[in-house]
Amino acid sequence: MTAESNKQDALLAIERLVHYALEQGLIDWWDVEYSRNRLLELFGSDEPFIGEFAELEPLTGPQQPLEVLINYGFAIGLIPENSDTYRDLLDAKIMGLLTPRPSEVIASFRKTTSEKGIQAATDEFCKLSVNSNYIRMDRVANNIYWKQPTAYGDMEITINLSKPEKSPKEIAMAKLLPPPVYPKCQLCRENVGYAGRINHPARQNLRVIPLELNAEPWLFQYSPYVYYNEHCIVFHHDHVPMKLTRDTFKRLIDFTTQFPHYFIGSNADLPIVGGSILTHDHFQGGRHTFPLEKAPIEASFLHKQFEGITVSMVKWPMTVLRLNGHDPAVVLDAADDLYEKWKMYSDPDANVLAFTQENGESIPHNTVTPIMRRAADGGYEMDIVLRNNRCNDEHPEGIYHPHREMHHIKKENIGLIEVMGLAILPGRLKEELADIAGILSGDKALYEDVISNAGSHLAVHGDWIKELVDRFGTSLTTVDAEELLRGEVGLKFAEILGHAGVFKMDATGREAFRRFLRSVGYE
Repeated sequence: MTAESNKQDALLAIERLVHYALEQGLIDWWDVEYSRNRLLELFGSDEPFIGEFAELEPLTGPQQPLEVLINYGFAIGLIPENSDTYRDLLDAKIMGLLTPRPSEVIASFRKTTSEKGIQAATDEFCKLSVNSNYIRMDRVANNIYWKQPTAYGDMEITINLSKPEKSPKEIAMAKLLPPPVYPKCQLCRENVGYAGRINHPARQNLRVIPLELNAEPWLFQYSPYVYYNEHCIVFHHDHVPMKLTRDTFKRLIDFTTQFPHYFIGSNADLPIVGGSILTHDHFQGGRHTFPLEKAPIEASFLHKQFEGITVSMVKWPMTVLRLNGHDPAVVLDAADDLYEKWKMYSDPDANVLAFTQENGESIPHNTVTPIMRRAADGGYEMDIVLRNNRCNDEHPEGIYHPHREMHHIKKENIGLIEVMGLAILPGRLKEELADIAGILSGDKALYEDVISNAGSHLAVHGDWIKELVDRFGTSLTTVDAEELLRGEVGLKFAEILGHAGVFKMDATGREAFRRFLRSVGYE
């Protein structure tokens, strides 16, 4: 194909992308020539496509013309390498030229909220985030998802394939770069419109909505790699570290008052049991009913001090208290009281220590993962998940963390999303499980390699594979083996959550759970 024909394909792609933006409401009719000219400038052309293209099918997403333009961009030197990282940098730059200005998005959100309500406003904002290719639905569609029946209800299991992996060369280059100064992290408001770099994603098509929570400035956006429906992030206006306080609970209550159709939750604020970003205070929310929300109640309790409040033990492998009430002020008082008393609570018989001494310093270990939603009756419902981040010689990564025998499936922190019963498992499992299915369906050479070769790519699963072969043999059909493995992985996830549970699901653990509730005045 000649350079001229490549150029004509790119010019046609510009026309298609501009018309897509017009059809999806990213631009107005009066923006068409302006948008076309911005893209022509980016790709070094003085003239647009001349020809007919009306017979082409309308686009349902921007991916096809983007692919053409990014390929052409690489050919003419707009990106130095044809890697996912550099392609994403150019992708966001192109779509940023077709995305409304931040002030226009904010004005539209407020107008829709005023005229049609907050749910219509989030519908519109989420649609814009998808149409501008900020939410990468083409990649999210690649994730592997299934539901797994367990003793606690159906867990949701995903193998995350949506985030592109960096090449070894890009990783090496990123290590040579100085620590980021601007933006300080990927949650800072300065990301809006930022061009990105090899170690920081481009965000020209990111838009955010300002909020007020607890009389403080916060911002609302969607996650580019949604793990569930309308997965949003709510983050502080300033780069301040995460710290759970009474104000945290007030912010969660304020959010669900303003967004009653969304849940919102916070990761814990201590290492090991906390989230992946502790340097910038933030929450995650969205419009999804997680398995935890559907989990049954074991027992309910009342407190003389908090009128109208019910606190319940939830049947869940992690240690969950469900707090219900209609008066947000009393809900706030009850939640803060439970949190403050849990921070100081020790029960050596249950292996729970609130503090340990290290080099003469008292190290705190107790915290919570709070999750807020509106109940079916319009009241406020908060799940308070008790967490402890203590380590010991047997479990150096964390006593209430995935234990080492589970690290071949997952060794990362159990964060907010997984607490609620949605597993986010590493993308490597796609190929690894396929190969293990091959062993269970008769690939003897691969099995011998696992047994005899410590360098096998399946060595991390070695003990598990031997156990599976002992239990199920090697004569399954490929389909049956794949189905079996999904079930085994799903059950392991439930077991991993059990590892993270402070008070276990046996009789001793439930009695220890009740001891805590009695100690803080619930009967």
